[in-house]
Amino acid sequence: MVKKKQGLRFVIFFAYIAASWIRVESLRNGLGLTPQMGDLPNKGEKNGYLRGNESTFPSGIKALADYIHSKGLKFGIYSSAGTRTCSNRMPGSLGYERKDAKTFASWGVDYLKYDNCYTDGSPEKTRFPIMTQALRASGRNIFYSMCEWGNQEPAKWGSGVGNSWRTTGDINDQWSSMLRNIDINDAYANYAGPGGWNDPDMLEVGNGGMTYNEYVVHFSLWAISKAPLIIGCDVINLNKEAFDILTNREVIAINQDSLGVQAKKVKKNGDLEVWAGPLSQGKKVVLLLNRGSARYGLITFGWNDIGISPKTAVVLRDVWKMKCSLEHDVLAWENADLTIDMARFHSSATCIPVLYPWLCPHLYILTRCLFPI
Repeated sequence: MVKKKQGLRFVIFFAYIAASWIRVESLRNGLGLTPQMGDLPNKGEKNGYLRGNESTFPSGIKALADYIHSKGLKFGIYSSAGTRTCSNRMPGSLGYERKDAKTFASWGVDYLKYDNCYTDGSPEKTRFPIMTQALRASGRNIFYSMCEWGNQEPAKWGSGVGNSWRTTGDINDQWSSMLRNIDINDAYANYAGPGGWNDPDMLEVGNGGMTYNEYVVHFSLWAISKAPLIIGCDVINLNKEAFDILTNREVIAINQDSLGVQAKKVKKNGDLEVWAGPLSQGKKVVLLLNRGSARYGLITFGWNDIGISPKTAVVLRDVWKMKCSLEHDVLAWENADLTIDMARFHSSATCIPVLYPWLCPHLYILTRCLFPI
């Protein structure tokens, strides 16, 4: 279950943003307080210990890590809970967990993605915790990204084992694949939080298999679901549209919000859906989605659907246009029902809500006003 993507870099860069709440059952290594972000190495071995490819990394992996750290970035590496990694070109860590973890720590590794290829047939619940103990004994805090493909529902047991866990199989650069993975991931929303995150696989934004609007939906769904924002395309040849999606600060801020609560699908009427969840400072995030082929539709949701009390007024923030509603557009419903006309653009599967006479993208932050109705 490995996907080859042209131009993927060998280094993973990550930025961690502190949150104020840690899950009681988390791995407790102090990492992963917000979902990881970054861009998706080469290893040989000697006397049972890993070593870098000297032709690719003539100064060694440690020097590479030091250079990355000097830029204020984090350094990640890849291995597998099997005898080989998924490419079948490099050794896995099965049976060598302590040696590999010690080597990773000596190199200055900050992040380990641990895959599930070429196994010995033993269950994931047996193999993946062995690396947990090895990382704890390595002398360095290393973010542990478990990639066991959701086989044994790691969301239900992974919080004491890793900092994130794949809830799904591999994603493909297709609208249907993206929606399938996020639907599976949604079922495990209650298991995620600071210190341990559900992972529906990497982002496909920029790979060219979906339209611009579909990629906007993709990035929006991953952001509100507090999923890892791992870039899965060639960042050197990133086009402007993909760059603008991946660098939207307001959408990223939703993903990195300190409350750390995964948004959920709260209402569905055919292909029209409402996703919502709480943010810090009493805010809410709401995503309106048309996942079907119809170009128009009406979607209605109530304040109770998104966790807001009746007789509450809110201000709507459009995070793709990066502007708030005008004063006369303050949204207020005593009976807390809102109907929005959904219009679909450029034959993509993205619906753009129409509020009043002007068009708005489909991802909003709702801030409660200081006054009730």
